[in-house]
Amino acid sequence: MTTLRSHVQRELSALPPKPVAEFVRDLAQDPHALAVLYYGSTLRTGDLSGLLDFYVLTDGRGRRGLRRMVEAALWPEVSYREADTSQGRLRAKVATMPLETFQSAARGERLDTTIWTRFVQPAALVWARDAGAEAQVQAGVERAIVTAACYAAVLGPERGVALEFWRGLFRQTYQAEFRVEDAGRADELLRVAPERWGRLLPAAWRDGAIPFERVGDDLRPTPSPALARSLRRGWRLRRAMGKPLNLARIGKAAFTFEGAARYAAWKIERHTGLPIEVTPFRERHPLLAAPGVLWKLLRARRPGPQA
Repeated sequence: MTTLRSHVQRELSALPPKPVAEFVRDLAQDPHALAVLYYGSTLRTGDLSGLLDFYVLTDGRGRRGLRRMVEAALWPEVSYREADTSQGRLRAKVATMPLETFQSAARGERLDTTIWTRFVQPAALVWARDAGAEAQVQAGVERAIVTAACYAAVLGPERGVALEFWRGLFRQTYQAEFRVEDAGRADELLRVAPERWGRLLPAAWRDGAIPFERVGDDLRPTPSPALARSLRRGWRLRRAMGKPLNLARIGKAAFTFEGAARYAAWKIERHTGLPIEVTPFRERHPLLAAPGVLWKLLRARRPGPQA
């Protein structure tokens, strides 16, 4: 029988490709960094030509005043990074937040669903400052999985196979947020290693004190009426706050996204083939530069005169 702890230990300890480890060396230079988690599509597929995704968990020091207050409410800080590795230049989106906030969010103590929906998915702990930080991150990931599984118990079917509960959870969380992907993205996530999701749900329910019945592959969670009411009430609140929180984060990112101009230039060239020069002005003022870049893109895509 798979235990949640053994499952998380195995996933977090997986060795990343050498270029990813090389990229993370730069992230670990932050004097406040405690750990770096690697997750997302490039972890699942191994295709490093896309955008790598990292969470840098910190000791929470080094921020003061208004910025610290904003970060406490609208985490994480997001930046775009590039690094030259043995496989050439790699690019990444890096989210930074205090480890303490990560743990609190993983336990479901925050309205935001981001952490427990991200880290119920596979992740690798690529770097940790010491054994204490490693243990805290592992405990946080375990709690994220338990939180997600508890909500899956009330957002999924009354009875069904594990994938149906996870599908119900992801479809609901995707609908509660402003996302580029539609709710069908849940099926894509679950098609990768479906046996993983099958083992994970009962292990997480055991840790989360969710009783369940099992008949063959079918599962039927039987939480107490009080716990079920609490979870449904908690989900209604998170669903109501999901889009307003997303909008607030988007507004914050418009002014604080480090490397936004380089990220946008890479994204445009990747999808259109049109190179965008990142001038000093565009680097410092990405919002002011955006109309000019849009005009250049529209002119490049406009069909020329017919012969």
